[in-house]
Amino acid sequence: MSEDLLTLEGVVTHIGAYHILHGVDLSVKRGRVTMLLGRNGAGKTTTLRSIMGLWTPRAGRIRFDGNAIEAMATPDIARLGIAYVPETMGIFAQLTVAENLRLAAHGARFDDARLTDVFRFFPILKTKWHDRAGLMSGGQKQMLSVARAIVEERRLLVVDEPTKGLAPAVIDQLIACLLELKARQTTILLVEQNFHMASSVGDDVAVMDNGMVVHTGAMAELAADEALQAQLLGLSLASHQ
Repeated sequence: MSEDLLTLEGVVTHIGAYHILHGVDLSVKRGRVTMLLGRNGAGKTTTLRSIMGLWTPRAGRIRFDGNAIEAMATPDIARLGIAYVPETMGIFAQLTVAENLRLAAHGARFDDARLTDVFRFFPILKTKWHDRAGLMSGGQKQMLSVARAIVEERRLLVVDEPTKGLAPAVIDQLIACLLELKARQTTILLVEQNFHMASSVGDDVAVMDNGMVVHTGAMAELAADEALQAQLLGLSLASHQ
């Protein structure tokens, strides 16, 4: 069995007249957290959306556990055990917390142990169980978005900037959740600009620029090298705390 659960080889994605990805090569190792970093507009979100089949690549290969998925429809990709937490959160504002989570659960049925985990990670969701999701705060909506992804066991979590605009206390809750999932050998691909989050949970890192991956390595090494951060990202990660 390959140590890579997900691989992208030469992925090219166009959105209308715009050429966003110019040949992305990326590997996500089993049971590890891979950080995908880069300046604004580097192609990070487009990479995640290409993985999920929301945008179809013009060229290249995307393999999940050795199987090609680049031509598959998004629902079929999700059924392989891949959960996506978009930057826009993707919750149903008119539905309750319970209804949002039920839609994300297989057969609309909850596994009691997983639901207990969700409430332990994010206690406010139990309190808001019967409330409409659209009435919650931004931080609570982000918790719900992550909870939808983990309400049942997934093989891969694909998460796009979960801490954007959140208070430090909420960020700490998300970090604790991701660290426990990591301890359980859950594979995670995470786009994040918050230095505290990135250095706390990341094992591996890939840095994008101009629609390509320009650096790969250990997250700890990048976090310790401010000169490399400035070269790759234009400024130090600490400025994104």
